[in-house]
Amino acid sequence: MDAHHTSWDDVPVEHLIPLLTRQAVRGEKMLVAKVKLHVGCHVNLHHHESEQTSVLISGVVKWTLGAEESPERRELLMKAGEVLVLPSNFPHGVDVIEDAEFIDILSPVGPMGVDSQSKA
Repeated sequence: MDAHHTSWDDVPVEHLIPLLTRQAVRGEKMLVAKVKLHVGCHVNLHHHESEQTSVLISGVVKWTLGAEESPERRELLMKAGEVLVLPSNFPHGVDVIEDAEFIDILSPVGPMGVDSQSKA
């Protein structure tokens, strides 16, 4: 694979679920996505093989972390400027408190949670 350069202005906008848009750039082993979510958006609890790093650029969101019946299940309020690292196959979901924008990085390249939710 050769080096690849692009502008977010040239990356197609995907409307996968209500109140959420995504732009994704895929490399050989990593995916970088710019995700915009509006108040009231809900991303179902899910997990995926990819490790995920989420950088909140703006807004406020509430993460639900951990499996439903797990004693480690908890909620996390995340504000702009914070970073969350999710291990492979770690259950997580999001509710948007204030309009938000993320940069999500997934490795290896694979589906994001909203990919399965959009087919539901």
